[in-house]
Amino acid sequence: MTELPEGAVPATTPAPTISVVMPMHNESRGLDRLFERLVPVLESLGEPWEIVTVDDGSRDDTLDGLKRHREKIPGLKIVALSRNFGKEIAVTAGLARTSGDVVVVMDSDLQ
Repeated sequence: MTELPEGAVPATTPAPTISVVMPMHNESRGLDRLFERLVPVLESLGEPWEIVTVDDGSRDDTLDGLKRHREKIPGLKIVALSRNFGKEIAVTAGLARTSGDVVVVMDSDLQ
């Protein structure tokens, strides 16, 4: 086991090994189904994980839905862009906020 430097506090949760980045635009209707399917798969891997969602200026209640899911999913991060910048910028914003060793970019519509 690696010793911590004097005065260092160990992390309460392990750093994520797997990061899933998902850009979203007007996806509120599918959020329940998405997380019902994705979270069990990530948990079955037996490795620490995080989900980095990027709300790309949605005009529906995608952001509110993500906030509700964050209450139940501790590994869920939310990035909210001020307007719709497009998928490539949303993915880049999500990638900048990952901390996993492996990153998977995934569409949020389960396609």
